[in-house]
Amino acid sequence: MVMDINIKSSRPARIFIVDDHQVLIDGIKLLLRKDHSIHFSKEANSSEEALELLDRCHNEIDILITDISMNGMSGLDLIEIVKKRYSHIRVIILSMYKDPEKISAIMESDAEGYVLKNSGKQELLEAIHKVYQGGNYYSPEVIGSFMRHRNAESKKQKKDIREVLTAREIEIVQLICKEMTTAEIAEKLFISPRTVDTHRKHILEKTDSRSVVSLIKLAFEHRLISIPA
Repeated sequence: MVMDINIKSSRPARIFIVDDHQVLIDGIKLLLRKDHSIHFSKEANSSEEALELLDRCHNEIDILITDISMNGMSGLDLIEIVKKRYSHIRVIILSMYKDPEKISAIMESDAEGYVLKNSGKQELLEAIHKVYQGGNYYSPEVIGSFMRHRNAESKKQKKDIREVLTAREIEIVQLICKEMTTAEIAEKLFISPRTVDTHRKHILEKTDSRSVVSLIKLAFEHRLISIPA
């Protein structure tokens, strides 16, 4: 449920909408025509046209609403220029992209909001109101998609220790977990203590372990050794 949001300023938010599909611009203006908290000041069908208009009327704009995929200059390039030249103008991206890579690029663009084109009237209004008040608004669906991707990537990056270490290194880890000393490990494996120390150093580096304690914890997590009953 969308809460009613009070606009700080008594003046309606002055909107500049940019999209290379005029039918979309007309549709949004028709959708929001009865809302007195916003006013559509300008419109353009390309980033280049938008910049030409902004050179003349940037003081008349509060919020730029733009797509990011357009013929000619992209919406992301437009946003970068607008943020450098007209820092008072806040930006809402209105697009269909939900893939994590695009969302990452959008988050790095300094846009204050991102709303999907298939969103309803209330969500678009909420985004405009929040951004006009100085806040940010990113569609929950977009954030959800991004976080699911981040979690999946995090799991991928956390490789099984068996994929990182050699059979000999795993054997040494297991012996370390049994609290055996370097000398005892060397004697058991018929290698020199110096070789054990070299293996230990490589193991810590490969597993990003800061100490033997963290290495032992990692070994338990990856079931290289069972937890004592």
